[in-house]
Amino acid sequence: MSAHSPIEYRDANAKVRAVFDDIKRTRQVEEVNNFWKYLAHDAATLQRTWESVKEVMAPGTLDARTKEMIYLAVSVTNGCAYCIASHGAAARKAGMTEEMFGELMAIVGMANETNRLANGYRVPIDDAFER
Repeated sequence: MSAHSPIEYRDANAKVRAVFDDIKRTRQVEEVNNFWKYLAHDAATLQRTWESVKEVMAPGTLDARTKEMIYLAVSVTNGCAYCIASHGAAARKAGMTEEMFGELMAIVGMANETNRLANGYRVPIDDAFER
């Protein structure tokens, strides 16, 4: 349960509205999602987070589907239900199929298992990997 309620556009101050307007314009949506509405309780955090997300998720060397699938994989590993739902939907919108999702989850599961094994056994890094 959240200690706050979402800040709706009609109730937002000018600084928050400006960020909401940029989100809507950039994402071409009519409404910002709950993540941004809850961050709006701290306008500086809202603005800083939006600017960072906008920069990182902007077109670049990696395509949108790959970026969303990476975000989804990290969200699964971190156990963030909100981000799993949000970035899962975005990845599907960008072309991720159910087969791709299954393969991604297999990789996430295997990476988490082998990471813990390597850490638990304190496996030293091979010289060949350091080059």
